[in-house]
Amino acid sequence: MGADTAQPPLSDPDLEHLLRPLFAAAAPEGGIAVAAIRGTERTVACRGYADRAGERPVRADTRFELGSVTKTFTALLLADMVARGEVGYDDPIDRYLPAEVLPGYPHERPITLLHLATHTSGLPRLPVGLAPAAVPRWFTSPYATFSAAHLLRALPRTPVRGTPGTRVRYSSLGAGLLGLVLERAAGQRYQELLGGRVCEPLGLVDTSCGTGRDETTGYRRGRWIPSFKVPALPGAAALRSTADDMLRYLQAHLAVDAVPIPERTGAAASLRTALREVSLPRVARRGFGQRIGLSWHHRPAEDAADREVVFHSGSTGRCTAFVGFDRAAQTGLVVLAGPLATGRRRFAQSAHEALRALAA
Repeated sequence: MGADTAQPPLSDPDLEHLLRPLFAAAAPEGGIAVAAIRGTERTVACRGYADRAGERPVRADTRFELGSVTKTFTALLLADMVARGEVGYDDPIDRYLPAEVLPGYPHERPITLLHLATHTSGLPRLPVGLAPAAVPRWFTSPYATFSAAHLLRALPRTPVRGTPGTRVRYSSLGAGLLGLVLERAAGQRYQELLGGRVCEPLGLVDTSCGTGRDETTGYRRGRWIPSFKVPALPGAAALRSTADDMLRYLQAHLAVDAVPIPERTGAAASLRTALREVSLPRVARRGFGQRIGLSWHHRPAEDAADREVVFHSGSTGRCTAFVGFDRAAQTGLVVLAGPLATGRRRFAQSAHEALRALAA
């Protein structure tokens, strides 16, 4: 496969057929970028436009909002810091947060960093007190005015359901709080910490929290959608990236020992250890037939009982993203889309099917 960032069909007819449902998912005013890995083959294919006027075709370096796929980067940062001995998976959050901002515990068992990374903290999906600011702009930029100061004021009023570590309850609050804890442990802002520990070593040159060049512009039903901002919880959903960068991200997870990482003191060894750690399943998700690793979801491969598909999806008002891989089959898929013509659930299902077909 060769890189293809223009509009013509892919040179591989089988791959063109496999990806057609994903290309069809993009709305007329949107665009889509797909990166695929199959063994030693790599390709990036793009369709549609990054602007409503149809003047900027989507390319391999067009930036899309990743939404909750950001959580996998935060988990990788956690694993790297554990490998360096800077934090521990079983560290309680009160080691890094002052007592006056801790959530109230119904049990004596504290919330740990591992609980935050595996969605077993018992924290709610979203912060307490978010609704008044979020509801008026729920379909545009619901978190834009909810700051880190708001979050710290809300945490003491935040309920913890059940005993931490006993049940999976998906929590963007927990993932975002993990990012805040890692900031405090390292003494650096999330963006700088992630950039220096993950993005720069992996060669992810266009992956960051801030807006930049060649961003997709978002319209839904003719209405302009502003760029996504989540100042209180960047570790949960703030990242933007490109198909080119996400292809490198996939490669790093599929071939840990082969990925080129600059040999700075401790950097290469700790990051390789982290890349192995994040894709290990940790806890079962009851009733879903899935397991959870460090943020990543695990689902058994349909054609082989001894293999698992590892994946995560995310969405913002503007964009929808899917990232998944099958390490045993050495296949991976990234799909970054602007406004969709189909529902997000149907889009995610199409991405799952395409990933399984790649492995087959």
